[in-house]
Amino acid sequence: GYLWLRKDIREFGSGKTGMTNILRTAGPIPAALGLFVDVGKGAAPVVIGRFLFDDVGVAMAGGGAAVVGHVWPVFAGFRGGRGVATALGTLLAITPLLALAMLGAGVIAVGITRMASVMSLVGGVAAVAITGGLALAGRLDDIVAWYAIGVVAFLYYMHIPNIRRLMAGTEPRLGRGGDTPASG
Repeated sequence: GYLWLRKDIREFGSGKTGMTNILRTAGPIPAALGLFVDVGKGAAPVVIGRFLFDDVGVAMAGGGAAVVGHVWPVFAGFRGGRGVATALGTLLAITPLLALAMLGAGVIAVGITRMASVMSLVGGVAAVAITGGLALAGRLDDIVAWYAIGVVAFLYYMHIPNIRRLMAGTEPRLGRGGDTPASG
């Protein structure tokens, strides 16, 4: 956001550094770049952890640390995004088909509701349901299912204000004036 606007993205919109705020304040190109970086930020520690330690638990711990670091970045005053794209990156690195299913469920939800928060929440439910089902069937390490439960619970915690607005009927929709890029 800073490279595009020459201003701190946290001074606009929701005050978050995530893709939705970048989309609403800077436009689709910087949002796509931000999404790519955030997904990579989640995938990298998982891939490195698996390579160095050959241990799914270590890889998931690295992914979890990346999500928490995105939400509360030390070098940005502990003011980051909500962690959704970074969490998606962690799951993409551990099991790409799961991440694509999660993304697909989220895209369908945002297509119906035009609300980015609903995409995140529905994608999270899909992640827990799919990882749980695969783990119960013996097709996925249990630690990945437990990771999905933990990271989705964390993402829901980060979305409490959005959930309250959804319940009140005041959550902004994409494409309805709430995502007009800022000039700068």
